[in-house]
Amino acid sequence: MDLYFSPLACSMATRIAIYEAGGNARFIEVDTKAKRLTDGTDFLAINPLGYVPVIRTDNGELLTENSAILQHVAERFPDAALAPADGIERSRLQAWLSFIGTELHKGLFIPLLDRKAPEAAKQYAISKYGPRLDYLNTYLKGREFLLDRFSVADAYLTTVLNWSRATTIDFEQWPAVKDYFDRMRARPAIARAFAEEGALFVQEQARHKAA
Repeated sequence: MDLYFSPLACSMATRIAIYEAGGNARFIEVDTKAKRLTDGTDFLAINPLGYVPVIRTDNGELLTENSAILQHVAERFPDAALAPADGIERSRLQAWLSFIGTELHKGLFIPLLDRKAPEAAKQYAISKYGPRLDYLNTYLKGREFLLDRFSVADAYLTTVLNWSRATTIDFEQWPAVKDYFDRMRARPAIARAFAEEGALFVQEQARHKAA
């Protein structure tokens, strides 16, 4: 399995899932600004949309989109139990993956992280999505994970919550979210992924500055 990733992007959720499963993959870094791999290969030839994550499965097929990739990884390593097999619990997993992807990833953090977005747009995003964080905070009270045990949804949520560090969002207003994030960051697989991709992110920024 190959994982095309960009440091600290949403693709880190797949790295976390692989580490949690004790699995192996070839990690291929993508400069999503230049749309190239670090060896100069045109990334648009792999994913014409130009974003990560992308995985190349063991049989050579390419798969995009976080929710699909995370569930594929869970199915690829079934002994790790990173996703419920079926029934209502699988539907709840899919609901959380959808919530994280639409309400938090795209709806909240993309506007806040967009350097070209006007300040008014960023403030509007915060005001509009405060209720989403309220909802998440209420749900997480007294819970260790989103489901009954760690799942790929937790890998995705932790990755997205990490982007708050590059914004004005302060989770002190949402203490259950803050406690959850702190707890997840202490997990060995997540700490490993954060450390590795954090170092790669610094290197990427240095390359962009020198270009």
